[in-house]
Amino acid sequence: MKIFLRHLVLCALPVLFAAGAGYYFTKIQGSCGAMVGALFSGKCAGRQREYQTKFQLGGAAAGIVIAATLGTWLEHRRRRAVQETPSEGEPS
Repeated sequence: MKIFLRHLVLCALPVLFAAGAGYYFTKIQGSCGAMVGALFSGKCAGRQREYQTKFQLGGAAAGIVIAATLGTWLEHRRRRAVQETPSEGEPS
């Protein structure tokens, strides 16, 4: 069960980072009408969605890199712990 939860958390990291990046973008970005005025707000909405998509993609990429690094480190640590334990037939 512990291994399943570890893998579940590692797989969820990119999704969580992407959602966090999208939320951060909506927090720092004002409305299009307030930024450029009513005349250009229609054009701005498409550009704003494009930038939000790029933010989410960047967040997902960061999450993938962090998940891969963390997974590799955890696997390396587990293998080292398994190799250090003596077998039943070997003297210590």
